[in-house]
Amino acid sequence: MEQGLPQEKLLSNTRGRKFSAPHPDGPRLLAYDILHEVNRNGGYSNLLLPKSLAQSSLDERDRGFATELVYGTLRMQGRHDWILSQVSDRPWNEVDPSLVDVARLGAHQLFEMRVPTHAAVSATVELGRKVLGESKASFLNAILRKVSQKSLDEYVSDIALIEDDFERLEILHSHPQWIISAYMDKLRNIAEVEQLLMANNIAARPTLVSWPGLSTQQDLLDIGATATPFSPYGAIYDGSPASVDLIVSRKAGVQDEGSQLVADVFSQISRDRNSWLDVCAGPGGKAALLAAIAKNNEIEFSANEISDVRAKLVRQVVQGALVTTLDAREIASLQKTYGAILADVPCTGLGALRRRPEVRWRRSVADLKSLVVLQSEIIDASISVLEPGGIFGYATCSPHLSETRIAVSETLKRHPEMEVLDVSPYLHPNLRETGVDRGSLTLWTHRHNTDAMFLSVMRKKK
Repeated sequence: MEQGLPQEKLLSNTRGRKFSAPHPDGPRLLAYDILHEVNRNGGYSNLLLPKSLAQSSLDERDRGFATELVYGTLRMQGRHDWILSQVSDRPWNEVDPSLVDVARLGAHQLFEMRVPTHAAVSATVELGRKVLGESKASFLNAILRKVSQKSLDEYVSDIALIEDDFERLEILHSHPQWIISAYMDKLRNIAEVEQLLMANNIAARPTLVSWPGLSTQQDLLDIGATATPFSPYGAIYDGSPASVDLIVSRKAGVQDEGSQLVADVFSQISRDRNSWLDVCAGPGGKAALLAAIAKNNEIEFSANEISDVRAKLVRQVVQGALVTTLDAREIASLQKTYGAILADVPCTGLGALRRRPEVRWRRSVADLKSLVVLQSEIIDASISVLEPGGIFGYATCSPHLSETRIAVSETLKRHPEMEVLDVSPYLHPNLRETGVDRGSLTLWTHRHNTDAMFLSVMRKKK
């Protein structure tokens, strides 16, 4: 027996060699569990990670390390896969998926974090011994040692030699080509597309939102946050939102500035309507802000959400407003009409890739086709219960033409009784030139440091 190791801490492989039992560190093991759940079982990192961190005993430094390791690896795993494939003696798409996930975590430490090479390799191999077994961990060790012999700059130089723009950007910035193509359709400039891809790979800072009647933007500034440049309700906060009393007491929330602006513009245009409906309200960000604005202006507000779980979240933040649980396409079954309806419809989510990094790997063109059909059905159902002179807001967290400009054009063809209103007068002056496309709010992550939100506001002719 090796000195200093009790008998139960020794393991033997098939060749008779002995290994100490693996002891991976907590942050890397937690990161692997989440990454594997997201990539292999369809989990959502923004739901899994906070829950896992809350249940862990990790200190703040380790929590920060695990957070960057999870979100960063998910963002950059396309480029990590390309780099790892350069040194693998097996086709990378044929390697065991669990080993691929561990290798990605190692690559992220080597190329995107300030982890010394020896520590990144040894700690990742120790993780591999725990979750993969000794044999696969040996292969992992060989891969990571090979891949660490070149710097990221050297790999990037190799990528830069790829002549096809889409293929080069796909690898360099870790985005599927169909998404790059969708951005190009809208921006029409490859250099600006690249700026957007880079912006998608920068972690978003937490943005807080004040809810009128319960809190103010000044309240957020008083705790050390910085006012958002365009939204009168928001503030950027570098601490943990979970530690803010206003958040804990549900007097304020966490909401991207782009999402705040959708609610703000819709509410301004709809101020003369006496009943508002958020028809696709979950998980409740826009509904919370709209409910607060409506209550302050003595406007009846209600919300609808198809999911019971998400409807419960909405009820927690809408100050007692009615929340129904229906498929939005069946909203007419309530036998009620509304003065203003916001439909923030299910979409590809291509505008929020910095916040939900796995979406880029999970969505496909096939998803887009089915979503466009669903979106049109929700639009039609909403317009059917809109009062004459009523306001309809169509919103997506996507810049895809099919989910934005084309969707609006098709809506006007099907509903000649609708007309598009120009949102420009309702925006911050600094947004009126860069944030509007054909009368609709069109935000971009690289231009405005918000999610790439879209809002078209229409009025039903009397």
